[in-house]
Order: sequence, then structure tokens, then C-alpha cells
Amino acid sequence: QVQLVESGGGLVQSGGSLRLSCSASGRTVGAYVMSWFRQAPGKEREFVAGIRWSGGTYADSVKGRFTISRDNAKNTVYLQMNNLKPEDTAVYYCTAREGLISSNPSNYVYWGQGTQVTVSS
Repeated sequence: QVQLVESGGGLVQSGGSLRLSCSASGRTVGAYVMSWFRQAPGKEREFVAGIRWSGGTYADSVKGRFTISRDNAKNTVYLQMNNLKPEDTAVYYCTAREGLISSNPSNYVYWGQGTQVTVSS
């Protein structure tokens, strides 16, 4: 079993930055795909970014503004979010799976509780 705990969410003004962290425990996740999803009120959960070894895969809506990274020694994944927009407001979830990066949330086994990100205009 893998337990995931997100942190770093909060309230920020449009154009601001936040860095989310996802700390994993229970198992070393160095070989796992780690991804971030988000869910806004009344909307479906959507893929934000994923990382397998290095580099990342991003949703078009965040490309060039968000950066995903991982520190396997700390069993932690990060999401650096710059130039935030009101439409980025959502609960952000960290998730893990074996295999390949997928934008389908149904393909992920382990999920954190989520952290709220609110961007004011």
C-alpha cells in the first residue's frame, strides 16, 4: 500500500505561484508514475501533470506554467505552479500507479486526500 499526503495549497492572487508537495509512505515510489489531477466544483477530475522518471507530461491548459518534479530520495513529488489563473482553482490530488503515465483517473490506484488551491482575480 502507498499512502499519499498533499500539502502546499492555499489562496493566491492571479499571477501568483504555489508549490504543491506530495509525500509518499508505505512503499518506495521511485518506480511509480506520479501524477497530479485536479477537480473543480461541478466538474470532472482532470489530469494536470505526470512524471515517470524525469521530465513530465502536461495538460495543455497548464503547459509552460506548471512544472512537475520528483525527489526519489525523499519519496516526494512536487508541482510548481506559476502564473496562476482563476480557472486553476480546484482541489489538487496526488496519485500513483505502476506502468505508464495516463490522463485517465480510473487508471490510478493510490490517491491522496487533496489540497485546495484558490486563485483570486
